[in-house]
Amino acid sequence: MAPNFPKLAGQGEKYLDKQLHDIKSGKRQVLEMTGLLTNLSDQDLADIAAYFASQKGSVGAADPKVVARGEELFRGGKLDQGMPACTGCHSPNGAGNAAAGFPHLGGQHAQYVAKQLTDFREGNRTNDGDTLVMRSIAAKLSNKDIEAVSSYIQGLH
Repeated sequence: MAPNFPKLAGQGEKYLDKQLHDIKSGKRQVLEMTGLLTNLSDQDLADIAAYFASQKGSVGAADPKVVARGEELFRGGKLDQGMPACTGCHSPNGAGNAAAGFPHLGGQHAQYVAKQLTDFREGNRTNDGDTLVMRSIAAKLSNKDIEAVSSYIQGLH
């Protein structure tokens, strides 16, 4: 409902479970979630992940003023700067790769996506593993790039 919170419905179960564990352990800082997971077991977190993964997601609309640039970045990356296309991990329709734990992006709130990309770029979010995949990609995105690709993702379905 709130564009600064993620849409969890339809998100991959493996991805959700990892994020819940990272939030609970403090590896991923989410102020709004502070203390909410503290007393939950691994099975509780797995059940929450399974529940949200089984729900039907929703889509939004992209801003027509930036959709072309957003699509260009999502589908083609910035190869001259060594940034791959988003489709490689998140699929052409934004469905992600549930088995690999790559999140479903299509329809996600643009404001939320923009915050996550900015946090990866600025080093405020670091739970993308030892290979720094998202931090490396986000480092190559300007504020305008982030705005465009986030809007495109919001309308992707």
